[in-house]
Amino acid sequence: MMTKDDLVYVIPAGQYGKEGVLALLEQHPEIKFVSLVGIDLAGNDTDEKIPISVFFDEYDKFFNATAFQTDGSSVVLPGIATLSNARVDIKADPSVNWFIDYNDGNIDPETGKPVGTLRIPSFLRHATGFIDSRSILRNTCDYVGDQILALVKKYGIKGTSINPDDIEKIVFTTATELEFWVKTPSQDVATRLLSASQKMQEQYWQRTHGVVRTALEQTVERLEKYGFAPEMGHKEVGGVKAQIDDSGKLTFVLEQLEVDWKYTNDPVQTADNEIAARIIVREVFRENGLEVTFQAKPIHGVAGSGEHTHFGIGAIMKNGKFVNLFNPDDMKSEFLSALGYGAIMGILKHYEVINPFVSSTTDSLNRLKPGFEAPVCIVTALGGETPDVPTRNRSVLAGLIRDIASPAATRFELRAPNPFTNTFIAIAMCYLGALDGIKYALSSGKSTAELLAELSKKPGEDADYLEKDRAYRSEVDVFENFNDEERNAMFGKAPRTVWENFKALSTYPEKLDDLACDAFQKRIMESFKLGALSRWALELQYRIIPENLSKVIAAEQLHADGDSNALEVERWTKINALRTELGRDTEKSLSIFSKIKQALAADDYDTASNLMVEMSDKMDQLTDTDTGRIQHFQHCFVADTLWRVGFGLAKQQIDLCDGKDLRHFPFNLRWLQCF
Repeated sequence: MMTKDDLVYVIPAGQYGKEGVLALLEQHPEIKFVSLVGIDLAGNDTDEKIPISVFFDEYDKFFNATAFQTDGSSVVLPGIATLSNARVDIKADPSVNWFIDYNDGNIDPETGKPVGTLRIPSFLRHATGFIDSRSILRNTCDYVGDQILALVKKYGIKGTSINPDDIEKIVFTTATELEFWVKTPSQDVATRLLSASQKMQEQYWQRTHGVVRTALEQTVERLEKYGFAPEMGHKEVGGVKAQIDDSGKLTFVLEQLEVDWKYTNDPVQTADNEIAARIIVREVFRENGLEVTFQAKPIHGVAGSGEHTHFGIGAIMKNGKFVNLFNPDDMKSEFLSALGYGAIMGILKHYEVINPFVSSTTDSLNRLKPGFEAPVCIVTALGGETPDVPTRNRSVLAGLIRDIASPAATRFELRAPNPFTNTFIAIAMCYLGALDGIKYALSSGKSTAELLAELSKKPGEDADYLEKDRAYRSEVDVFENFNDEERNAMFGKAPRTVWENFKALSTYPEKLDDLACDAFQKRIMESFKLGALSRWALELQYRIIPENLSKVIAAEQLHADGDSNALEVERWTKINALRTELGRDTEKSLSIFSKIKQALAADDYDTASNLMVEMSDKMDQLTDTDTGRIQHFQHCFVADTLWRVGFGLAKQQIDLCDGKDLRHFPFNLRWLQCF
């Protein structure tokens, strides 16, 4: 069992030298394989099974990129690793923790322990240089750190009494939260039940039960064994109450959960931990007979899963003390130091070109819509109108988190990422954006009050750094207090498709120029873009359209001939018209599905993107109209049904069909579903 105390789960960075690592592995013969874990630009991690004997024999080759290689067809590096220049070498990284991944389904007969694979985070080297996500983040942090240190030594930091000469190095504090959905295999539940549960707040931070409780507790325990320093695991906003059979056993589970662990001072380690955490969560819940999904929006109309990413900037002083550079000297009278204001201003000003690297999939953009505590607008909140009365605005893109009692923890929380965001790339882009703002804030010589005034500007007010026609701060709910038109005017219009998102790179070339550097070159940004757009087009044609076509075909009349009324006929007519428009070609016109395929074949992404938006809107109309039609049909007959079968019998029949597709039941049971 994986819970045995004598298993080794992690080899901490710097704790062992070469001889120490090999000696440790000799003491654990159950560790039979090594895997070099490189992260391509799509966020995919390589995983191979190299016999541990090879690691013993060729140890040094693992660290000079001569032990193993892959090619451009195996990793996502479009435009870089081409067919004519495809070789990619893999170089092990000794500067971070190494994790052991155990397979409890494969027990070593000699030791009685599960077979383990030593996963070593690695870099990917092409002939043109290191081009993987990990090296991009590592190089970006080194670059940004050097730049900030030079700026601080030259200009100082307004709002603080920090002596720049006392700073040894700049450090980046980062952390992620992991949300996910868990369910019993092959079980489904009506979206409207989930929506109702969410609105009634029946799940958020509620007590877990049964196998979910067990799996969550084991996950937290497992994260502790791997050295993650977990902080909590809890229910999130989504889910429905579990169903229990006569013996008290849970027979149905559909819940949203979250697990959190301690921040690190190395963003690369943070992103490595996040990948390892997903593996741990998936394996622990699988061991308990449960499925998990890390999709951003697995269920339409219900809360999606985010991966809120926290970032801060600090300094290690020459005396060894850590200082948070976002903090002013007086946290009761000021929100931030000049460096802190600069960081958030830089991210907000450049977020149009940061966004594609954070939300690069259709799934990610499906989550970022009003009404589900997901950010849509490029706007921040500082925690209230005054620093001494802290609040938390969950409607913004990036909010300031601060606690006067814990000054070391001051940071910004970026709420847009999701569990499948490439965390390495997202963090790198955010720190590059922060750097540009810090350059302005420190070199301008402005006071913290002047920087706060610029960050708090109204649309139309002049500003030296931020754009004149925009607003960037709101301490009120941006969804409740502004309509769509007002939000778009104040904070910018959110992209609706992956194509719209990436068009910002050409719409705002000057913003991209501000961020591009030797650590994160434009050619690599372009490669990321090419890969994301290719995946978007392929998914649209071969997954989204077929799935929508299945829904269109599945829509059917529920009433028998002669049993309908005028309203029911009207609604079915609307449904049928939508079905035809979406999926049926005629001699006069092509369906929307066919038009999208035609546009994709012609590489006309503008047209394909616009049609995708139209398709999504009409699919929502189809769903809403169909739901309304069913509900109307139910209510039309409820009185008659209750008169005939009695309320007790009605309730009994409802319980029997709860959570099931009612089209498979006699129509009188469908009428009862309204209860």
